[in-house]
Amino acid sequence: MLQNILLIIGAYLLGSIPTGLLLAKSAGVDIRNSGSGNIGATNVYRTLGRNIGILTLVGDCLKGLIPVLVAKRLGLADTVIAAVGAAAFLGHVYTLFLRFKGGKGVATALGVFLGVSPPSVGIAVAIFIAVVASRRYISLGSIIAAGVIPFLIAGLDRRPPIIVMSVVISLLVIWKHKENITRLRAGTENKFKA
Repeated sequence: MLQNILLIIGAYLLGSIPTGLLLAKSAGVDIRNSGSGNIGATNVYRTLGRNIGILTLVGDCLKGLIPVLVAKRLGLADTVIAAVGAAAFLGHVYTLFLRFKGGKGVATALGVFLGVSPPSVGIAVAIFIAVVASRRYISLGSIIAAGVIPFLIAGLDRRPPIIVMSVVISLLVIWKHKENITRLRAGTENKFKA
């Protein structure tokens, strides 16, 4: 029991590390005062370029993936694995180190889902790429992929705790994109430029 609690706390703390903020600061930029002000990979990419943007994406993804893989390696129950994944995600979205203001959670959610259901992630990523390639909106691709992933996990994985976790995470990802949704409706959302 103590091991499970410590793992959940550790997952939250790992998720709380503001990868984008730290990488941007290493380049002399406070990402919170640049672009959209978000600490996630998309804003870092737009502000500081491809290399730091990709590093942010990978770092944020690993924050979700590593705790889940540790929990699985320890042979813990699905409920604990789900709690660990949710904790890592919540750490990114509500980071302890930035007064509980974090990113939108897409990359960290990707890591969590990759740890619990790789086939579901493969399909969701393909959908994301198709949407971004055709519409040029990363936010729209993220929202649609987030909306689809619980159904994929329910169909391919079928473990109730993991399904519940995926629904909670997906709803929060969509909620965190509420301003993007407003801009998409108004036609003022920024398009992705490779």
